[in-house]
Amino acid sequence: MTAPSWWVVLAAFAMDAAVGDPRWLPHPVVLMGLAIKRLEGWLRRSRLPLRVGGLLLALALTGGSWALTWGLIRLAALVHPWLGAALNVWLFSTALAARSLAEHALAVYYSLQAGNLEESRRRLSWIVGRDTENLDRREIVRAAVESVAESTCDGVIAPLFWGLVGGAPLAMAYKAANTLDSMVGHKDDQYREFGWASARLDDLLNLAPARLSALLLAAAAFSRRALGTALRDARLHPSPNSGWPEAAMAGALGVHLGGTNYYDGVPEERAPMGDPIRPLEPRDIVRAVRLMYVAAAAAAGIGALALRGV
Repeated sequence: MTAPSWWVVLAAFAMDAAVGDPRWLPHPVVLMGLAIKRLEGWLRRSRLPLRVGGLLLALALTGGSWALTWGLIRLAALVHPWLGAALNVWLFSTALAARSLAEHALAVYYSLQAGNLEESRRRLSWIVGRDTENLDRREIVRAAVESVAESTCDGVIAPLFWGLVGGAPLAMAYKAANTLDSMVGHKDDQYREFGWASARLDDLLNLAPARLSALLLAAAAFSRRALGTALRDARLHPSPNSGWPEAAMAGALGVHLGGTNYYDGVPEERAPMGDPIRPLEPRDIVRAVRLMYVAAAAAAGIGALALRGV
């Protein structure tokens, strides 16, 4: 694993912030999703123990994503160094999702501002796993803010973190692990055994980034309360990692997050995080997006400075 040049990090972050994920460009996550479906089907038909098959899937996709990214960049560099550099920046940028996250969250906000709850629920369903059909205005805002907070880690800070360690190949390997978790890392009967390895791998890879995300969000808000809330409430979340950025966001905004979520009609209670200094309002979605961008820019800047000093 080789750390990237400092300018690659800044260029990748700037590219994601400027253009995001254009629909006309093939996105690696789409290919990962197709590969997961194909490999899952083959491994289930192989009659291997489910945990063994799931472990092989996790190792194959993360290892394959790293190797393919490394090989493509090396091959492009052999054609011309500038081509290799351009591909390196682009692949690194595809592992980041700051602009995409902002666009989806703000689409929910604009629909709320227009008074269109149905459209808000539909837009929200694109970024959350919970049922959205019957959410009222406050619950829509809560879900959007929680999604922005959680995705600050796994959509931006974590791929930046691993990209700083091992360049675009390692950032892409992290993205593969995160995609695996979202597709097979569930606790239902279908995936409890098969998806165990993917879920644990995602938890492991997010341990450091989740805590860094809380620190960066608190710094972005210039809020000691945000950091204190994360230290106090993060452990209340059922995930070992998601509670850190969510609690920090709650503290930064001065609101309550958590409550009852429904997944396929089944309720799940989430412990409240943060102090209800004021009620949630639609504008909090915009504030959350702003904090996400500031935290992400700080991470990219600090990382680039560290690399330049190496």
